[in-house]
Amino acid sequence: MTADTALELYAEGLTDAIDPDEFSDAPWFLRYEDGDQVPLQLSHWCSDEIPGDTGLVRRCSGPTLDVGCGPGRLAAAVAQLGLPVLGLDISPAAVRIARNRGALVVQRSVFDPLPGEGGWQHVLLADGNIGIGGNPARLLRRCGALLDVGGTVLTEVDPPGTPTRSCVVRIESATGRSSDTFPWAHLGADSVEQVAAAAELAVAELWTEADRWFASLRSP
Repeated sequence: MTADTALELYAEGLTDAIDPDEFSDAPWFLRYEDGDQVPLQLSHWCSDEIPGDTGLVRRCSGPTLDVGCGPGRLAAAVAQLGLPVLGLDISPAAVRIARNRGALVVQRSVFDPLPGEGGWQHVLLADGNIGIGGNPARLLRRCGALLDVGGTVLTEVDPPGTPTRSCVVRIESATGRSSDTFPWAHLGADSVEQVAAAAELAVAELWTEADRWFASLRSP
């Protein structure tokens, strides 16, 4: 049997998430090679705001690129500040939902040619998106190349003590359906400085809010 693609299962999960009468986060998981599973917080990503967003959004003061924007929660919040913001996601379903809530979004990978390269004041990597591509240093190097002089990469990271690792994962449902695999990664807060240096960036700030951890990175 051919596995569903990760984008197909993700689209189904998002469709469920926007129906609050029927959705629970529990049926959707990220499954790791070692058997561990983590619930996908799809209903949170589809909401207007989740705890910890405030400090992240308030650190945006100019043109902002939201990488892996999903349903557009943060892109919409930054736009409400009156700032230019563009969301970026490879999922057609996420792009559709984000556009329906009024966010300006393009369906594209961060590693593709992008509008405004070298002119963004901020690049956002929230909700675990530091894992995109399975190599945080490579991802951060790419995000740094998108910034204007003095710009910052504002990234969410895992709490201190979390192992920094590259891995292969799949999306699973509680009914037993499973997607094809894709590369992913985790970056613990206590490894940010080392990984940022490998990406030719420096840690300007590390903060925590609502049990979430974030870092602001800039060119040294």
